[in-house]
Amino acid sequence: MRADGYRVYPNDAMYEITPHIMPKRYDASNSIKVDIDLEIIQDYIRKCRKEGNQVSHMAVIIAAYLRLVSQNPLLNRFVMNKKIYTRNHFCVSFVTLKKGGLGDTISKLYFDLDDDIFTVSEKINSTVEQNRKSDSDNSLDRIVSKLIAIPFLLRTAIAILKTWDKYVTLPFSIIDASPFHTSLFITNLASIRTDTIYHHLYDFGTTGIFASMGQPIMKILLDDENKPYQKKVMRIGIVTDERIASGHYFGRCFRELKRYLENPAVLETKPECVIHDTEIKKKNPKWINK
Repeated sequence: MRADGYRVYPNDAMYEITPHIMPKRYDASNSIKVDIDLEIIQDYIRKCRKEGNQVSHMAVIIAAYLRLVSQNPLLNRFVMNKKIYTRNHFCVSFVTLKKGGLGDTISKLYFDLDDDIFTVSEKINSTVEQNRKSDSDNSLDRIVSKLIAIPFLLRTAIAILKTWDKYVTLPFSIIDASPFHTSLFITNLASIRTDTIYHHLYDFGTTGIFASMGQPIMKILLDDENKPYQKKVMRIGIVTDERIASGHYFGRCFRELKRYLENPAVLETKPECVIHDTEIKKKNPKWINK
């Protein structure tokens, strides 16, 4: 057992074979784009702000993905040392720009799988406000500043951490500080007026899914009478580690994600139930029953 998850034993033998065929995360990367009706999101955000709830585009996307994972637990798996694990928590990493253009930092937030959109939004707003202060350093900033102070220490430390994480497990204090050990890494490129990209998956850490939100674009669609019309959409570029789930599973999940984003009001209430991974080691029944 790792500090951040439990070993799973899939019924399908292909899941056990695939990490040996593709031992690196970047070997197993697949990409998909999801186009979201931006007018629906913007109308919902305006409604929330009129009611006194400061909801952002990022909050809507993360809340929808959180709801998706609550019903599709394989999305919260990761591969380490050719073995498949399921996380014992859910977290999201994202870049936060500091005020005055004084660089940026990476924030990491933990969520409960039954959090509603307002809880998600409150956590994000609080963290962004704290990390945007020019004199604010999070745990990652403090660790890196110490490592780069001594020549060659950073390179040596990273090599040790990668080996330690691969063959044993890093202590949770280090995993907690690492944005690369996360359920989802997301970046909002629209904030810097950049188009969607398909961001690579890091081989360090456990990130199995990376999402990129790009600038709004106008898309030409066809109505019921096959007449063309324009629609403003936000394109999300998603890169996945195909070793944690099948293509069919990913495809179904991202169609479901789109349905949540087309009706974000459903995220205001908690899910009726949270589905947990059922293929974890039997000696950990408490996690199954949470």
